[in-house]
Amino acid sequence: MTSPSAGTPEADPAEVGLDPARLARIDTHFRRYVDDGRLAGWTIAVARHDRLVHLSHHGRRDVDSGTPVTDDTLWRIYSMTKPITSVAALMLAERGALELTDPVSRWIPAFAEQRVYRGGSAQNPGTEAAREPVRVHHLLSHTAGLTYGFHHAHPVDEIYRAKGFEFGAPSGMDLATACEHFASFPLLFQPGTEWNYSVATDVLGHVVEAASGRRLDEFLREEITGPLGMTDTVFSVPEGSPQAQRLATLYNARPGGGLVENKVLARAATREPTFLSGGGGLLSTTGDYLRFARMLARGGELDGVRILGPRTLARATRNHLPGGGDLDSVGRPIFAESAFAGVGFGLGFSVVVDGAATKGFANEGTFAWGGLASTAFWVDPVDDIAVVFMTQLVPSSTYPIRSQLQTLVQQAVTDR
Repeated sequence: MTSPSAGTPEADPAEVGLDPARLARIDTHFRRYVDDGRLAGWTIAVARHDRLVHLSHHGRRDVDSGTPVTDDTLWRIYSMTKPITSVAALMLAERGALELTDPVSRWIPAFAEQRVYRGGSAQNPGTEAAREPVRVHHLLSHTAGLTYGFHHAHPVDEIYRAKGFEFGAPSGMDLATACEHFASFPLLFQPGTEWNYSVATDVLGHVVEAASGRRLDEFLREEITGPLGMTDTVFSVPEGSPQAQRLATLYNARPGGGLVENKVLARAATREPTFLSGGGGLLSTTGDYLRFARMLARGGELDGVRILGPRTLARATRNHLPGGGDLDSVGRPIFAESAFAGVGFGLGFSVVVDGAATKGFANEGTFAWGGLASTAFWVDPVDDIAVVFMTQLVPSSTYPIRSQLQTLVQQAVTDR
């Protein structure tokens, strides 16, 4: 079975309340990113009322060869893996296979005796006992106190890096072993008191494995990507295979202008992983991920396949941050795939809680996430819109692509 393309538009934009001329501004704007050398290429898909109304490509998936971006281009989606892994955990919760309030130690015993950083250096940190255990819902909402080595913002980040956990895990280490290491490091804060973008979804992926009795890749394939027809959404493609030929080249911005290939991060996509990263390991196509986004927009069901119950999804896309705050008030001021002001976090998704505070155009209730290589998706339940943007530029903070795209989509809506 071949992976579905994003398809051809199923409706004229005007039929679903979008101004065609205003919608065309999206392509005009983002063509400039390619034409002036900021991006190699991109794909944008916009659906409204579950009908694809805009699909466009521009540029090349590889600059040197000149190969154009096409419907079946494979992209490294990095942290857009997180919503898929989070949905997997929510599915298990629906079945009674796990509880969101479960201590993670029920599934990963190494998490039984957590310590929390109080002060000192990475070499000699002072710690105290956690006042409550890290729970499954803390992993889903990034309030567990875990971190990423690449943040370079705290002594605990340095501890992660010193053990080889800056991006991913040390070569040859599997997910179970990595989680034992994560459990041995101090937490940044008491569980449930703050928000910090972290390896929490990688740990969640191992919880999925323990609760289901299946490897993470098997569970995702059998329960989510397979039933939804997302056959190109995988953890790797064999080097030299037809799929690998469709893989977009990964780039960084070159100082002074232009692009330079990132060969270090890129090579993981063509190697069978031992570390199945539920937080950032998947590849996908625009068509595949649009099916996932459409499933979410439809309340957990697509084409007769129900992945989640609508009430589960509604709960997951509400703000779960402590005190009902936003990322600006309870989050650590570090890199993440979201703006902070006016944005909360649910169970696997960012969610807009105060549209005015964002200083943008997103409706309250819009839930989303993005990836390290500047990919992004969101679902707007107010205007019933789902959007997927794919490209390959790291890091995602290089250009304000997401906020610009959000504005360009919203300004095209003509109904009230």
